[in-house]
Amino acid sequence: MIGGKSITFRLTLLFASASTAVLLVLGLLVGVLVERHFEELDMEVLGGTVQFLTRTLLNVRSKQELKELPRQLENSLVGYRGLAVAVFAPGGQSLFSTEGATFPDALLAGAKGDSLGPALWTDPEHHFYRGIAAKVATGITGAAPSVVAVSTDLAHHEHFMRSFRATLWTVMGLMAILTGFLGWGVARRGLAPLRDMRRRAASITASRLDQRLSAASIPIELADVAETLNAMLARLETSFHRLSDFSSDLAHELRTPVSTLLTQTQVTLSKTRTINEYREVLVSNIEEFERLSRMISDMLFLAKSDQNRILPHRERVDLTLEVSTLCEFYEALVEEKGVTLSCSGSGVIFGSPLMLRRAINNLLSNAVRHTPEGGRIRVHVDDSAGSSIRLLVENTGETIAPEHLPRLFDRFYRVDTSRQRFTEGTGLGLAITQSIVHTHGGEALVRSEGGVTIFELRIPLTEAGATASRPLR
Repeated sequence: MIGGKSITFRLTLLFASASTAVLLVLGLLVGVLVERHFEELDMEVLGGTVQFLTRTLLNVRSKQELKELPRQLENSLVGYRGLAVAVFAPGGQSLFSTEGATFPDALLAGAKGDSLGPALWTDPEHHFYRGIAAKVATGITGAAPSVVAVSTDLAHHEHFMRSFRATLWTVMGLMAILTGFLGWGVARRGLAPLRDMRRRAASITASRLDQRLSAASIPIELADVAETLNAMLARLETSFHRLSDFSSDLAHELRTPVSTLLTQTQVTLSKTRTINEYREVLVSNIEEFERLSRMISDMLFLAKSDQNRILPHRERVDLTLEVSTLCEFYEALVEEKGVTLSCSGSGVIFGSPLMLRRAINNLLSNAVRHTPEGGRIRVHVDDSAGSSIRLLVENTGETIAPEHLPRLFDRFYRVDTSRQRFTEGTGLGLAITQSIVHTHGGEALVRSEGGVTIFELRIPLTEAGATASRPLR
């Protein structure tokens, strides 16, 4: 099938087909023009002969001269090979006829004052003729006009045309084959940049994702393809680096609790201990196991999110109620830390309640963790935008340097790397929050200045007619 062939084969086939079609049309046109040229030559000869006969008959002044007409015509027509002439009296009797001259009755019966024809016919021996006939007046006073008929044998024309057609189609067949080879060469040369792109692309490996296709040496028709491939390589390089960083961070994060559990267990088993000491070790191990469990759960959530496998069932979510419930949950903790927590605003969206509750909880947990004693945390729901809901979580504390802000939502990323081991979180909370917001078609933003850090979630409204909720106080 052509669909499985190479582009070179397809272009060669198309080029050969197009050139063959052009040559075929050209050959037919040349054949028609040659035929028409021969017809014009024949008509010129036939018309000149009729004019000669017309002048000759006009010079006939008596019946005696009419009887002498055959001898005069015979002498005058010597040397005209392939030309047949016949002159008929008004009564139909033949006054003169060259040897072998035969004319169809339809041509003679249809002759009028002007020439009739040309007419084509075949004799019993299958010879082709072209001829004309006309009524010609004589110089005899009162005599009816005579009928003259002239024809020419087309045998030499037919022989020439057969030879011409054979030569023409042979040359055109060879030209079609030649153009096919030329098309193959042109196609291969024209597709050389594409083969070069293939070689360059084949040289790109996982360790050489920084390589790019040079657009300077590529024809303009392939420039878009090169730019698309370069953009794809850039995305692959970014994803590969993120995956590599994620794998390294994951190994590091898992190694710490596993090493702690292993060391603590080995130390405990190194000598006999009391039941209370074993109980303390097990309680400590439980904390590490819970941290591992949360980390594994979070990683599974992000893995599903990356593969677009999270399709939440959307329903009406009252953000006022969700924020209020979470604020009440953290109220005792913030009082213990000496932190002020306030909630305000209102808003209703359509989404997944569990996922949105988890996103807000991650932001509140992060704010409580990083707000110093005497600081404040403020949660505000803003529905004034009309097309989206803005949820802002603001907390006081150390200002985050600008170079860290773009990476706060990356997995396992922490601003203060020296405190990684002593934090309660898994380093995946903000990444999960961003994934949840993206799932709802929104975006997560962060800004920090003047000792105040604000995390903002913008979630678009997906349903009309959501009733307003009671504002938070």
